[in-house]
Amino acid sequence: MSGVWVFKNGVVRLVENPGADSLDGSRHRKMLVHVSSNEAITSYAVLERKLMMLGWERYYDDPDLLQFHKRSTVHLISLPKDFNKFKSMHMYDIVVKNRNVFEVRDMR
Repeated sequence: MSGVWVFKNGVVRLVENPGADSLDGSRHRKMLVHVSSNEAITSYAVLERKLMMLGWERYYDDPDLLQFHKRSTVHLISLPKDFNKFKSMHMYDIVVKNRNVFEVRDMR
């Protein structure tokens, strides 16, 4: 994981270097993978199914976000409504809140 940690408006986040190229000149895009099934998360429907099986519940409070909460924790996962705007920072947030369940991998 490379990038720069940025502190803005009381929030720290990792900003990856979007211009960084690999040795062959291609850029690596990231994908979220469910570890036990080795299934790539290709849509919010797939992600929601996996999260529901882990005890996450959907929140419908904000029409601009897709949100999930787990009753036994204080964790909240907030995602953009549009899956095309699902970035690696969202993926890492899911990984941190679901240890050993998901991984972020480079797409090849």
